[in-house]
Amino acid sequence: MEGGHKRLLFTHILLSVIFLCHGKDLFFSDNGNLALPESYNIPWMAGIEDFRTLSLLTIPGTHDSMAFYGGPEVECQALPLKDQLRAGIRFLDLKVFALFDTLYVMHGVMYERSTFKEVLDTVRTFLAEFQSEAVLIRVKPLSFEQDTANHMVQSLIGNDQNVWVSSGMPNMGQVRGKIVFLQKNTFTIGIPLLETNGNGKTKIKNVADKDNTIIKQLNEATEFCGGDNAVLTYTSGHGFGALWGIFQTPKRVAERVDPWLNDYLRQFYPNHPRPCFGIIAMDFPGIDLIQTVRNLNKW
Repeated sequence: MEGGHKRLLFTHILLSVIFLCHGKDLFFSDNGNLALPESYNIPWMAGIEDFRTLSLLTIPGTHDSMAFYGGPEVECQALPLKDQLRAGIRFLDLKVFALFDTLYVMHGVMYERSTFKEVLDTVRTFLAEFQSEAVLIRVKPLSFEQDTANHMVQSLIGNDQNVWVSSGMPNMGQVRGKIVFLQKNTFTIGIPLLETNGNGKTKIKNVADKDNTIIKQLNEATEFCGGDNAVLTYTSGHGFGALWGIFQTPKRVAERVDPWLNDYLRQFYPNHPRPCFGIIAMDFPGIDLIQTVRNLNKW
């Protein structure tokens, strides 16, 4: 009988551990292998009416979308780009560096083993398969090479009719199957972009304070939704440069923030209509967090 109790206790503990680990992965995930349920709705934008203005949507995105390499201080994502798109990500955040005739994707001084052209090719392949979708791209060139980066991006897109480069705010019907560029400061192609954290800094002193900061940013985003600008909130953060900051890597911060963010956004599900939060750019988001963000568009 005693052996039976021990086996039962062991089974209970094992199941609890499996559940807890799986639960964490639903909202935060540093797993680079995408495993979508059979019923997963990849082309979620198909459910958005054509007349909906793009600035009235809540869009899941990734911060430093290609930051896979360089160590804990640099790494912000785990899923390859093609899998981010299949998981539902519709905003990409790209830092680029021009050298000769090529734009390289960077994070700080780290080359992230991809060119901007390769990113465009991946996005175009995805949109050719899922023509109901649109993918928003923010390009952040080094400030001293603004003109170079703008000319190189323009050269890469050419006269492609499946790229939105106008500063006018489109509706969903106008951008299906298209790449939509966003402009700010050193990049001047596409829809004007507002950031809710002002100067774009993500350094934090205490992870516990990040929640309130995000709430303030999302409240600000709601005020600007529906206007002539795309609105962007970064939920990412790191502590480098502060005391004990070495322990607050982007992954550590996301591990704490992502499940909280999921719970915070879920409270708005009973609302009719649900609030608009614009673009929410995250580090290491799990598939359930991505679904939580995109399902805010169910009016």
